[in-house]
Amino acid sequence: MRKDARWVRPALLALLIGTAVLYIWGLGASGWANAFYSAAVQAGSASWKAFFYGSSDAANSITVDKTPASLWIMALSVRLFGLSSWSILVPQALLGVAGTGLLYATVRRGFGPAAGLIAGTVSALTPVAVLMFRFNNPDALLVLLMVAGAYATLRAVESGSTRWIVLAGVFVGFGFLTKMLQALLVVPAYGLAYLVAGPPKLGKRIGQLLLSLGALIVSAGWYIAIVELVPASARPYIGGSQNNSLLELTLGYNGLGRLNGEETGSVGGGGRGGNGGGMWGSTGWGRLFESAQGGQISWLLPAALIVLAAGLVITARRARTDLQRAGLLLWGSWLLVTGLIFSFMQGIFHAYYTVALAPAVGAVIGMGVTLLWRHRSNLFAALTLGAAIGVTAWWSYVLLGRSSDFLPWLRTPVLVAGIVAAVAVVASFRLSRRIALVGGAVALVTALAGPAAYAVQTASEPHTGSIPSAGPAVSGGFGGPGGGRGGFPGGFPGGGPNQTGQNQGGFPGGGPNQTGQNQGGFPGWGTPGGAPAQGGGQNQGRGNRGGGGMGGLLNAASVSAEMKALLEQNAGEYTWVAAAVGSQNASGYQLATEEPVMAIGGFNGTDPSPTLAQFKEYVAAGKIHYFIGGGGGGFGGGAGRGGGSGSNDSSQIASWVAENFTAQTVGNTTVYDLTTGVTGTTA
Repeated sequence: MRKDARWVRPALLALLIGTAVLYIWGLGASGWANAFYSAAVQAGSASWKAFFYGSSDAANSITVDKTPASLWIMALSVRLFGLSSWSILVPQALLGVAGTGLLYATVRRGFGPAAGLIAGTVSALTPVAVLMFRFNNPDALLVLLMVAGAYATLRAVESGSTRWIVLAGVFVGFGFLTKMLQALLVVPAYGLAYLVAGPPKLGKRIGQLLLSLGALIVSAGWYIAIVELVPASARPYIGGSQNNSLLELTLGYNGLGRLNGEETGSVGGGGRGGNGGGMWGSTGWGRLFESAQGGQISWLLPAALIVLAAGLVITARRARTDLQRAGLLLWGSWLLVTGLIFSFMQGIFHAYYTVALAPAVGAVIGMGVTLLWRHRSNLFAALTLGAAIGVTAWWSYVLLGRSSDFLPWLRTPVLVAGIVAAVAVVASFRLSRRIALVGGAVALVTALAGPAAYAVQTASEPHTGSIPSAGPAVSGGFGGPGGGRGGFPGGFPGGGPNQTGQNQGGFPGGGPNQTGQNQGGFPGWGTPGGAPAQGGGQNQGRGNRGGGGMGGLLNAASVSAEMKALLEQNAGEYTWVAAAVGSQNASGYQLATEEPVMAIGGFNGTDPSPTLAQFKEYVAAGKIHYFIGGGGGGFGGGAGRGGGSGSNDSSQIASWVAENFTAQTVGNTTVYDLTTGVTGTTA
C-alpha cells in the first residue's frame, strides 16, 4: 500500500474527533433515553444472571425482547462507573466513532483515503445515525458489527484467506446476539462479494463460505442452546415470546413476523392496511422517501443508487477478483437488500431501523463518487456524476421543504449551488481541472448541508422513549402535519393526528390521551377499577412525548419523591419492591429506586409472564410489596394484532388486584399494597 499523502492523517483525525463531539456533546440531556433498555442495564449491573439473560430486573422475572449483547457493554460500563445517563450512553457514542473509523478503513483499501473520508463523513452525518449513536437501543453495536463483517469480507477478497471470511461470519453471529435476525440482512452481500471476487477456485470459495456460515451458527447458536436447555424455572421468562422460548422469539415476533405482520403479542402488527403496512405506515418502493423516513436516511440515497449503477458499468470488464468491483457488489447488495426489506416488511417498522443503511449509503457514495471523478474525462462518467449532484440538490430541497420552519433560508442556496456544481462537473469533461475541483468542492458542501443541519439539530435535542426520531418535525410525518415527532406512522386506528407522541382519540372509543392518562381508550388500559392512571413522566425529549405515552407503553413514567420513598421502605424484605404492567412502566420505578420491579407481561403487557396463578403465588409468599396501577398493556384478551393474539394475563392480574386490594394515591400514582391481605372473595 502506498504511503498516504500528508493531508490524510489530519483529515482522518478531524473526522473522528468531529464525530465524537457530535455524538457525545450534551449526551446526558437524554436522561435514560429508552428506559426499557436502561432498566435492563441497571439490572445487569446488579446481577450477573440478569446480565447474561438481559433481564428487565435484577430478580429475573422476564428478559427484554432482544438478545442481550448490546446490554452487556452498557452494563459493564455501569459496573465500572456507576449508574447514570452518561455511563449508559457514552459507550454507544464510542461505538459510533469506532464504526466511522472502521468504515473509512474498509473503503480506503480499494478506493483510497479520499473515498474513505467521504464514506465516513456521509455515514457520520446521516441524521438517523446521529440519533442512534446517541441512544441506547441495540442498533449502535449492530451497525459496528456489520461494518466489521464487511471489512473482514473484503480482506478475504484481497487475500483469499479462510481466516478473514470465517471472521466475517463470527461478526454476523455476534450481530445476531445484538438484534437477532436483522444482522442476517448483510449475509447475502458478504456471500456475493466473496463468491464472485474471492481469489481461490470456485470449489474452495464455496467451502470457505460454508465454514463462515458454520462460524456464524456457532457464534450465535451457543447462546440459543444455553437459554433453551436451561430449565424455565432456573431462568427468567423470555420477553416477547408467548411460549417462553428464545427460538420462538427469533423466528416469530423478531423474525418472520416482522416481514409478514403476523406478530403475536405486538402492539398492533402490520397486517393488511390500505397500502399494505397497517399502523406501521405504507409499504412499497417509496417507503424510505416518505415523510417519516426521508429526513432520517434518504438525503443521498438517490445519488447512491445512481453512482452504484455507474460504478458497476465502469468496472464490468475488469478481472473477476477486482477489489473495487467487489466493494461495489458488497456495499451495493447491502444497500439494496436491506432497503428493499425495510420498504416491503409489513410488521413493526420504525424509522430508526434505517440506521442499518447509513454505512452502505456512505460507502457507495464514497466509492462511486471517487471512481466517477477519476474517470470524469469520460463523458458517461461526467454526466452521471453531474446527474447525481443535481438529483441530490433537488432532493435536499424537497426534504428541507418538509420542515419549512427549520432553517427556511437553506433550501434555495442548496438547490442553486448544487445545480451550478453539477454543471461545472459536467463541463470539466472539456474544461480545466480547476473548474472541476471548484465544482466538486461546492457539490460536496451542498450535498452534506441538509443532512448536516439535521444532524446538528438532532444532537442538540434530547431524545427519550421507544420511538425516537431524528431531525426537526416534518409535515406528514407520523400521523399528519406537524407530527413527525415520535408516535406511530400513520397514527392509531380511528384516530386523529398523532402529534408530540400523544394519542388524540386514536384508540377505539378513546378520547384524548394526554399525560399518560387513559380516558376511555383501549380496552384494558389505565388503572384497574376505573381509577385514573398515574401522571405520565415529563418526557421533554424527541420521540414519544407526553410522558408515559400510551399508558406507559412507550416511555417510563416519572416517579414522585413520595412514591420513591414508599418503594424504598423495607425494600430488602421483598424480591420485587413493586409490579407494574408493561416494561416501560416498570422501568421508571426501577431506575428511580435501583430496586427490582416486576414488568408484568413484558414490553407490550401481552406476554404470559407471570400468569395470574403465578402472581397470586408471589403475593401469597410476600415477594411483591406493591402493585402500581395505570400501566400500559391490555392488548391481550384475544385482540388481534396482525393475525395473532397475545396473553391477557396482565389484564387478569390488574383486575384481580383491583378487586381484592385497596387503592391509594401516593404522589400522582395509584398503588396497591399487596402485603395487607386479600379483601375479596376471589383469592
